[in-house]
Amino acid sequence: MVDFVSPAQARRIALSAQGFGVAPPPSVGTRQINSLVRRMGLLQVDSVNVFERSHYLPVFARLGAYDKALLDRLTFGAKAQYVETWGHVASIVPLETWPLWRWKMRAFKAKHLGTPDHWTTQNGPMLDWLRGELAATGPIAASRIEHDANKSKGAWWGWSDVKLGLEYLFLWGEVVPAGRKNFERIYGLAEQVLPRELLDIEVSERDAHKQLLSLAAQHHGIGTLGDLADYYRLKKTPAKAVAQELIDEGELLPVTVDGWGKPAFLHRDARIPRRLEATALLSPFDPVVWERDRALRMFDFHYRIEIYTPEPKRIYGYYTLPLLIDDRVVGRIDLKNDRQNRVLRVQSAWLEPGAPAGVEQRVVPLLESIRDWQGLDSISVVDRGDFAPALRGVLGARGR
Repeated sequence: MVDFVSPAQARRIALSAQGFGVAPPPSVGTRQINSLVRRMGLLQVDSVNVFERSHYLPVFARLGAYDKALLDRLTFGAKAQYVETWGHVASIVPLETWPLWRWKMRAFKAKHLGTPDHWTTQNGPMLDWLRGELAATGPIAASRIEHDANKSKGAWWGWSDVKLGLEYLFLWGEVVPAGRKNFERIYGLAEQVLPRELLDIEVSERDAHKQLLSLAAQHHGIGTLGDLADYYRLKKTPAKAVAQELIDEGELLPVTVDGWGKPAFLHRDARIPRRLEATALLSPFDPVVWERDRALRMFDFHYRIEIYTPEPKRIYGYYTLPLLIDDRVVGRIDLKNDRQNRVLRVQSAWLEPGAPAGVEQRVVPLLESIRDWQGLDSISVVDRGDFAPALRGVLGARGR
């Protein structure tokens, strides 16, 4: 039985559980993508597209170049094996796990309708109209619904009342995305989208917490209670109760990780690799780094996304991606996909203290692979950040 885990072992356990450390297959097909996403448990969805949509990036980071249409068919196609729900946040999850979130959907609904001044309590007729409209038309995008209230209320998140209503019905589980077209959600009533047998499954809130915490432990491999609870955004008090059951059943093994300062738990099936090889850029919403305290504790990597930071106050860049080399996060690179000019633009590149020498020799081939995957012609490196000159030097030497 393992009682003590070194920080390096903890990193390798976590990365292995997330699908790193395995040689990329000669070709990536539906089977490999499906296997990986189920291993991760979810893909977080985000609208930012300055480089690439976030849900595509974890698959590339682990498997290398692949046809995004294969993932689209798995997740948003007519016979999708996944469904979008509020898992971590907006997330693509295996279809069969949908019942595990019904307690959360009911909690959202009770909270909203129990608040007198909430939008939903004041717009009941709109919600009823939307239910009727979907029943009559079937799954449809918000932009295609004809209603006087279907007008944006401003820039950014200034959603119309139609869009707001659909989003609340989605949170409540009454409406389920039937896919996306050009990244716009297609909304349908749950009974129009999900198999009847899935809708008939009832899971108690406690059992759902237990199953989700068990899955989180498998996905993370090792973590504190907070790490495991955060994977599916469970509150710590109910998570702690079911964690004790998983400990008693031998699924979670209490361990001590040097330097963590908190109790940790190892999943009984977690691998402890002696070494792990990886070269990857991580999405800001990759489970490896999405919880910033865990990233700091595990990788000594202080990470904040600067999308919402005014440009003069940004330190590293608009969309910096953590750079994973083997079992360490050693830097960050701000990427932009200049689709019009067919250029992959490195807006800035930075190394962490103690990064290994010569890491640019591994990063440039990765950037070239990203360029090719995105169908671009060239790579341009802006001279910003302490890592940028090394990247420019290697690219220049390679005639790229």
